[in-house]
Amino acid sequence: MSYWWLTPAIAFLSFFLTSVLRRYALARSLLDIPNARSSHSLPTPRGGGVAIVIVFLCALSYLLWSGAITSIVFTGVAGAGLIVSVVGFIDDHQHVAARWRLLGHFFAAGWVLVWIGKFPTLHLFGLSVDFGWSGYVLAALYLVWMLNLYNFMDGIDGIAGVQAVSVCIGACWVYWLKGDTGLMAPPLLLAACVLGFLLWNFPTAKIFMGDVGSSFLGMALAALSIQSAWVRSEYFWAWIILMGVFIVDATFTLIRRLARGEKAYEAHRSHAYQFASRHYRRHPPVTIAVGLINLFWLLPLATAVACFGLDGAMGILLAYTPLVILAWKFQAGAREN
Repeated sequence: MSYWWLTPAIAFLSFFLTSVLRRYALARSLLDIPNARSSHSLPTPRGGGVAIVIVFLCALSYLLWSGAITSIVFTGVAGAGLIVSVVGFIDDHQHVAARWRLLGHFFAAGWVLVWIGKFPTLHLFGLSVDFGWSGYVLAALYLVWMLNLYNFMDGIDGIAGVQAVSVCIGACWVYWLKGDTGLMAPPLLLAACVLGFLLWNFPTAKIFMGDVGSSFLGMALAALSIQSAWVRSEYFWAWIILMGVFIVDATFTLIRRLARGEKAYEAHRSHAYQFASRHYRRHPPVTIAVGLINLFWLLPLATAVACFGLDGAMGILLAYTPLVILAWKFQAGAREN
């Protein structure tokens, strides 16, 4: 596999570019200033996610040139990622109204559907479910929700980076076990890109990725999960399990807030991970816990679904049940004091 040697080079390039962006942000006073809804106490440079975007797009270009991915995958993932990262970059520098951000997100989702496709036939409870035209609608909603929930969950040091790295490596592990090594290149190199940034973001954040990075990661992970579903239905459920911490926390929190009549787009600090970080008065224990949950709970279940015949719905039920309990324990969606 001609791309293996790229992983350390990609990580180093991302690390170096993040340092350049940090110096640029400090020079231009592009700082995230703490407020009542922040989980940080010090002004911190933002926009480090640009490094992830640039380096990953370069990595995808190499994979296309070397024949490791098709032009369809390249155009779908790179195009949608570029769209949402531009929207995020503008929002990082000057506020963009929620309706315009959402329009850009759905446009990017439509781009993915044109190139990679809708939800294919998925196996659920032993049945083959063909979504037909509704597969386009469901896939668009899924892509936009994954993008936004990733943005919502990027609120403490290292959590978005650790999530992305562990999910991508987990997907690579599943592909390797099944012998579909041709699918490994994009998630492996995406993990390397994020790792380079993560060294600046954890255990103490010296720069934030900003909307440009979190939006890009959410869209890229969701697009890659749909691409995998066209190869094997089980892969999609494996991705959904691997992304469980973010999906459960963000969805549980949103449902509780909407039930109280709060607006979905209003800033808040009521996710379970935010309550947990305030409870422990530090970010690293929460971020490390997310990584451990991904590695020792979600990855084995994703492997069982993808490789050993466990039904996808049953795997999700098993994976998500303790996550819902944790979300409730840490008061996800509760009113802030």
